[in-house]
Amino acid sequence: MGKVSIFQTRLERHHDELRWLYMELYDNGSMFAELCERMKQFYQKRDKTLKSRDLERETDQSWYKQNDMLGMMFYIDNFAGNMKGVESKLDYIEQCNVNYIHLMPFLDTPKGRSDGGYAVSDFRKVQPKLGSMEDLDSLTAACHKKGINVCMDFVMNHTSEDHEWAKKARQGIGEYMSRYFFYENWDEPALYEKTVPQVFPTTAPGNFTWLEDAERYVMTSFYPYQWDLNYRNPRVFNEMMYNFLYLANRGIDIIRIDAVPYIWKELNTSCRNLQQVHTIVRMMRIISEIVCPGILLLGEVVMEPEKVTPYFGTVEKPECHMLYNVTTMATTWHTVATRDVRLLKKQLDIVNSLPKDYVFLNYLRCHDDIGWGLDYGTLKAEGIGERSHKQYLNDYFQGYAGESNSRGELYNADPVTGDARFCGTTASMCGVEKAGFEQDEQAMERAIKMDLMLHAYMFMQSGIPVLYSGDEIGQINDYTYKEDPDKAADSRYIHRGAMDWKLADKIGDKDTVQGKIFTGLKHLEQIRKTEKVFVSGADTWTIETWDTAVLCIGRHYEGEKLIGLFNFSEHDKTAWINETDGDYVELISGKEMKPVGVNIPAYGFYYLKKR
Repeated sequence: MGKVSIFQTRLERHHDELRWLYMELYDNGSMFAELCERMKQFYQKRDKTLKSRDLERETDQSWYKQNDMLGMMFYIDNFAGNMKGVESKLDYIEQCNVNYIHLMPFLDTPKGRSDGGYAVSDFRKVQPKLGSMEDLDSLTAACHKKGINVCMDFVMNHTSEDHEWAKKARQGIGEYMSRYFFYENWDEPALYEKTVPQVFPTTAPGNFTWLEDAERYVMTSFYPYQWDLNYRNPRVFNEMMYNFLYLANRGIDIIRIDAVPYIWKELNTSCRNLQQVHTIVRMMRIISEIVCPGILLLGEVVMEPEKVTPYFGTVEKPECHMLYNVTTMATTWHTVATRDVRLLKKQLDIVNSLPKDYVFLNYLRCHDDIGWGLDYGTLKAEGIGERSHKQYLNDYFQGYAGESNSRGELYNADPVTGDARFCGTTASMCGVEKAGFEQDEQAMERAIKMDLMLHAYMFMQSGIPVLYSGDEIGQINDYTYKEDPDKAADSRYIHRGAMDWKLADKIGDKDTVQGKIFTGLKHLEQIRKTEKVFVSGADTWTIETWDTAVLCIGRHYEGEKLIGLFNFSEHDKTAWINETDGDYVELISGKEMKPVGVNIPAYGFYYLKKR
């Protein structure tokens, strides 16, 4: 097939639905025609190696649902200085068994007003300190040669106030003002404020900012320097889709759509999760399937699993390929602090009941804080109040309560509501920092065991596991952020410390903390890649252990069965399970074990495979 004929075939397949959705939203035939013409141009400019990748992935649409997918996320400067530095570290990434890297925001942002890179001033320019678009091309090509997929953030909801559109809007140019939400007086903003929740009530209260020079209010859901885009304007949608395709053509495999639920704004609503958001994401999916079907859409939707599922779309009309499993992550740390797996078991049962086509990204820690968005309805039935429990969790992870060994800091603490989020690395939350500071060898062994148990449990969840860079060597909190005036006010930088390559050099020494964690993780990763029960579509369920500190997960796929047991307490426990359907072997040690009344050491875990 010729160049245009492949494009034409894909366009014809999707044209009617795309046009129907576009006209439903915008009723603008000329803008739709422009969109189709520009899609064709982006297809023609797409590199032939990326096109052949597209064809392969069109043929095998389950390529990302296999048991060999393992992600790692990092800030480019923290990890290796710049993009060239990341390219020089690809052998290390391979050594970590990682085949999917999420490069945290790297597009151009204003210094001191970047919100960690989420206030984009130019969607087609890399931050100069990190490199150039040519460096990105080189990095993605080098990754593809090693079978590594590259993910980036696409910040759709807003731009920086330093973006070219915002600058022109500020000057009063109507065409650009219509790309944002501008108001001459407080009347309409006041109506929005009645129904729209605040994202950062303590650090950035309200949803609007008064601009003295423009003598107008502008909608700013996140921070005053991030102006919300007006997707009621088809020019905004079209231009952002051109940015999306431009970045896809740079060799990006996974586009993480930031803050998806916020994209559409409507008066007298919460401006969250509106139906038009799904129309926009569905159109993005169609556009990518026409121009660059090898890429995946990852939605950042921070809600419980059963509430995020609409963002997968339907079998006939899919939206996102993957979503984050945020609530399970927060519930995991609740389980650590309470040594009680009941809420986590309920959470996993909900996820396991969802269609097998749904792919979740599972993680213990990421670049962000931990918000305690738990199922308080269930906890209330157990006599646990929301405010008191959030207080306990924050006290526990700061090391003040519950015989905790964790270390970390609060973020966005609100003295009025008592609400706060928590920041810290996996290793520091597991006790590695405290044990190292106190030079307590026994405590360190326990912390390492807990760290590995949590990773082993994460690998047993359905979906794709993602590591936060530094977790593979047990990197602890970095308090030096307080010395940087641009970062000092944001405690999230405590877990965004620079990668310590001197520590990484110790991964081959099994007597070091780094060697023990790295080797332990590598063993788990190899088991996951070898055993087909770890594919995304496997049957997964929880098993009652009759001990509130022990979680048991079963996986089954094509006649193979695996049982995972995880002790969330510092005491030895017995899991009163009774699986008498044959002989089992424990995959970590290679020993034969019967999954009947299993004794599990403190923070221990077992992978039991049926012979």
